[in-house]
Amino acid sequence: MKAVTWHGQRDVRVDEHPDPVIEQPSDAIVRITTTAICGSDLHLYEVLNPFMSSGDILGHEPMGIVEEVGAEITKVKPGDRVVMPFQISCGSCFMCGQGLQTQCETTQVREEGMGAALFGYSKLYGSVPGGQAGFLRVPLADYNTIKVPDGPPDERFLYLSDVLPTAWQAVAYADVPKGGTLVVLGLGPIGDMSCRVALQQGAGRVIGVDIVPERLERVRSRGFEVLNLDDHENLAGTIRDMTDGRGPDAVVDAVGMEAHGTGPAKGAQLMAAILPDALGQAMMKKAGVDRLAALYAAIDIVRRGGTISLSGVYGGQTDPLPMLTLFDKQIQLRMGQANVKKWVDDLLPLVLDDADPLGVEDFHSHQLPLDEAPHGYEIFQKKEDNAIKVLLKP
Repeated sequence: MKAVTWHGQRDVRVDEHPDPVIEQPSDAIVRITTTAICGSDLHLYEVLNPFMSSGDILGHEPMGIVEEVGAEITKVKPGDRVVMPFQISCGSCFMCGQGLQTQCETTQVREEGMGAALFGYSKLYGSVPGGQAGFLRVPLADYNTIKVPDGPPDERFLYLSDVLPTAWQAVAYADVPKGGTLVVLGLGPIGDMSCRVALQQGAGRVIGVDIVPERLERVRSRGFEVLNLDDHENLAGTIRDMTDGRGPDAVVDAVGMEAHGTGPAKGAQLMAAILPDALGQAMMKKAGVDRLAALYAAIDIVRRGGTISLSGVYGGQTDPLPMLTLFDKQIQLRMGQANVKKWVDDLLPLVLDDADPLGVEDFHSHQLPLDEAPHGYEIFQKKEDNAIKVLLKP
C-alpha cells in the first residue's frame, strides 16, 4: 500500500509499505477512503521530530470501510463504514469510564510517561502506524470505530475523528454562560469549528482572532465577528472595549505552541529539532519551551473569573506562566486532548442532519490524491493557496 511517511523536518514522502494484517483478535483492518492533514501533524513536521523515526506512517483523522476483523470483534463487520477516533482506548478501564479516553489505562504509553496511544503520532504516543495510508490496522476495534451510514459523502463524517470532538470539548471546557461571549484565538480548522460549535452550545457572541486574511474572511462569512491581530496593537484593550470594559467570559486558545512571536522559544524549539534524537528528546521533555504568545494573550483578554480552554497543543516542560495574574484574576484553566468517544453522541445528530448545521461538507479547502500529500503538508504549513483543511484520498 501507499502511505505518507516522515523522513525528517519538513520532509514527508509517499512510500510503499506492506499492507497491515490482523495482529490481535481485537483488531480490524480498514481500507481508508478519506483521511486528513491535521494542524497537530505540523508539530511533527516542524517541532517534535526528535520523537519521530524515518518511515513512520503519519495521520490520525481517517475513515473507511472495514475489510477484515479479528476473532473477538462483535460490533463491526466487513463492509461497515467507520470513522476512527484519533486516540486508541479500551472503553472499559477506570479512565474511559470517566470519559477520559485520552488517559486510557489500557493503552497509556507508560514508558514515555504519556496518556493513551494515538494513531500516527510519534514515539511519545506509541509509534502506532497512522491513517494517511491505503489501509489501517485498528486495535481494540469494537471501541475504536464509529459506525456511520452509507450515502452521505465522507466529508459529512470524517471530522468525527478529531476536528469535531476537539472543537466541541474546547467549547465545553470554556464553559461559556448561555448568551455569554467567547473569544477564539486562531482560526485554523479547530478555531473555525469552535466558533460554529459555540453557537450550538448556546454562546451569545463569538469573536474570532487570527492574522491570516483568508481564515478571517472564512469565519466572517458565517456571521461571526473577527479581528485581525495585526491591526490591533493592544488586542486585549480592543476586546475589552467590545465587552463592556471587562473582557469575554471565556477564551479558546486554538493556536498552541507554534504561535507567532516569542523568538527565544522558537529558537529553542528549532534547536531541539536539529539536535541528535537522544539530546533533542531530553531537551523537549525536560527543558522544552513553547511560543506562548496566544496563551499570554488569552490570560490578558479573559475577564476576571473567566475560563481559558486550551485546545492548541503545547509541548514545553519549563514554560514561564504569569502566576500572579492567573491567581489575581481568578482564571480557570482547562485543557487536554479531546476525549472523542465522550462527545460522539452529541455530535452524531448534527452530522446526520442533512441541513449540515456545522457546515462540514464544505469545511475542507483542498482535496488531493494521497500521492500529493507532500504538497498538502507544504501549503498547509506555509498557509499558502488558502490552505485551511487538506483532505487526502488514497
